[in-house]
Amino acid sequence: MLKAIVNQQTFNIHADNSATIIDGQTLDWDIVEIRKNHFHILYKNRSYNAEVLEADYQAKTFLLSLNKKQFVVNVKDRFDILLEQLGMTDAANAKVNDLKAPMPGLIVLIQVQVGDSIKKGDSLLILEAMKMENVLKATGDGKVKSIKVNNKQNVEKNQVLIEFE
Repeated sequence: MLKAIVNQQTFNIHADNSATIIDGQTLDWDIVEIRKNHFHILYKNRSYNAEVLEADYQAKTFLLSLNKKQFVVNVKDRFDILLEQLGMTDAANAKVNDLKAPMPGLIVLIQVQVGDSIKKGDSLLILEAMKMENVLKATGDGKVKSIKVNNKQNVEKNQVLIEFE
């Protein structure tokens, strides 16, 4: 089960290989992907052109165009719905106090300084591990309180790299 909020209106969606059901009504449609992010839809003998304009998979938020009209779609999967039912809707937005190394590696480049204000998705530093460079990004908005590592320093898994206010 999914929940979709389209321009502030909520829909309950059940989908499997045989049918898509929205708010208890079976959706009888034909949808074909024309090219990446562009679709043609036939629904109730009408033709629609759909395009995915923006997609934030982490936030589960999408900007769609349907016959040139734009729609903002927020999707909640069964885990989001369960967290909501348990009263834990802000669990995913909880403030992060630090950035830890996801794996052992070498700090290649620190891209922020103490006092910098950061936004969710900003690049913070580059960690080289297993001959690959990994860009570690901010998971939320904040301000850099302290940097616990230096360039060219080896770090261990779960070592605190940056602290936030």
